[in-house]
Amino acid sequence: MSDTAVTQPSSERVTIRDVARAAGVSVATVSKVINGRDGIAEATSARVLRVVSDLGYESSLVAASMRHRQTNHIGVLVAEFEPFALQLLRGVSSALQDTKYNILAYAGSVSAGSHTGWERRSLSRLGGTLIDGAIIVTPTVAQPASSIPTVAIDPHTGPAGLATVDTDNRGGARTATEHLIALGHRRIAHVRGRTDLESAQLRERGYREALEAAGLSCDPALVTDGGYRPAESTSAAEELLAAEQPPTAIFAANDLSALEVIRVAASRGLRVPEDLSVVGFDDIPESAASTPGLTTIRQPLLQMGAAAAHMLLDMLGGSEPEHTRLPAELIVRGSTAPPQEDS
Repeated sequence: MSDTAVTQPSSERVTIRDVARAAGVSVATVSKVINGRDGIAEATSARVLRVVSDLGYESSLVAASMRHRQTNHIGVLVAEFEPFALQLLRGVSSALQDTKYNILAYAGSVSAGSHTGWERRSLSRLGGTLIDGAIIVTPTVAQPASSIPTVAIDPHTGPAGLATVDTDNRGGARTATEHLIALGHRRIAHVRGRTDLESAQLRERGYREALEAAGLSCDPALVTDGGYRPAESTSAAEELLAAEQPPTAIFAANDLSALEVIRVAASRGLRVPEDLSVVGFDDIPESAASTPGLTTIRQPLLQMGAAAAHMLLDMLGGSEPEHTRLPAELIVRGSTAPPQEDS
């Protein structure tokens, strides 16, 4: 199915059958996806959620909320449906499994251009009438105005303002770089993430700290922008690998960028890990399935989603939230090895 927007059905109220028909799946599949249940392929989930957003299916919940003054729905608001967000959504679902709450997944910013402030627009549309509380994935502002309890996962600005769940980005990046240093690498590059995100800044800081602690200088030519996106990481990888003295190892700020580095290396006739070691960050499912398997820093995405859900349930029950930071873990697979030559 293409990414073209789905045409609104002619009936006044969108039904789950309309969504199923437009997405080309069963009603049962739509129900599982919008409630965050397991057993549905990621590509199918993303397609259904796009159709839900395009058709405005969430508006059919308004009548129920007005009758009962609550919807029994938790909103999970993401900028776009991609592997990171889908894993978090599964974690939220697991935590809400035996509660009265269902999940409404909503993509607040899927168009091109600046995404700043997408969560304000989403909360304005959904809060109070469609959802009782919200979990926002990587919000771009510290504290968007909201009349409902709200939890942020990995906010751009770090743990400021909202109740927050995040990972030890700095420590994880330091561990990734230390792993490469321990293997014997000395020319270690970094494909950094979006510079407006606190998580990306912390990962770059951890990379630099590890080099400094090992007595290695940080060559500015070995740090390039990948923007957390494969398309931007392509040019970053090309630039690094075309250098007169290319790196023997690359730490990418997320797995999507790291997998793109591996693809670019292969297109240039380089073998991973024999000619180039690569480390990512996140441990999305594609990382274990890649060839070679990607060494990465595991963010406990399922646990992060579950922690955010439990925090939101506590807030709905009247409790005050606390910032939760979960540890990052090095997962060693086949994409890292000692360099062939002493650098």
